[in-house]
Amino acid sequence: MVSGLVLPPGAGRQLAGPAQHVTFKITGERSTVGSLFEVVVPVGFDVGAHRHARGEEFFYVLEGEVDMFAFEPEVRTAGRWQRWRSAAGETVHRGTPGALLHVPPGCPHGFANAGPAPARLLFQAAPPPDHERYFEELLALLADGPPAADAVDELRRRYDIEQLTPLEPGTPLPVG
Repeated sequence: MVSGLVLPPGAGRQLAGPAQHVTFKITGERSTVGSLFEVVVPVGFDVGAHRHARGEEFFYVLEGEVDMFAFEPEVRTAGRWQRWRSAAGETVHRGTPGALLHVPPGCPHGFANAGPAPARLLFQAAPPPDHERYFEELLALLADGPPAADAVDELRRRYDIEQLTPLEPGTPLPVG
């Protein structure tokens, strides 16, 4: 007998840290296709430009605003990615509620919350369960403030994330 899943609003396993609040909606325990999360992103959080050799992602803005991009820039400058431009003229967009970002494998991408309030995103990652484990370990690293410079880099390498610009945790969210 096969059963589906119905989750009421707010349901799912939750991880709450000062850098992000994550609610796992669908995990690798339930799906072979992808993991689905609801993520609260604090003001000032910048995931940093990065890419995945194997992973594919979708980000859908539910509330708030995030700057986002998904393209290979003409020049990968160090530091912030917000002024990057592709050879085809693509630039960073301000994602408001209803905006969607699709990231195929190998594509540089990023998102950041420039404010003025926390943003809420629906995020799908495939294949599962890498992003589930990544979120668990990342939030543990960020729990006590900025981690050692190489700690996030090492974590990301283990989970198919090639970091191109630094992660910035932003203004801490309330925990508890």
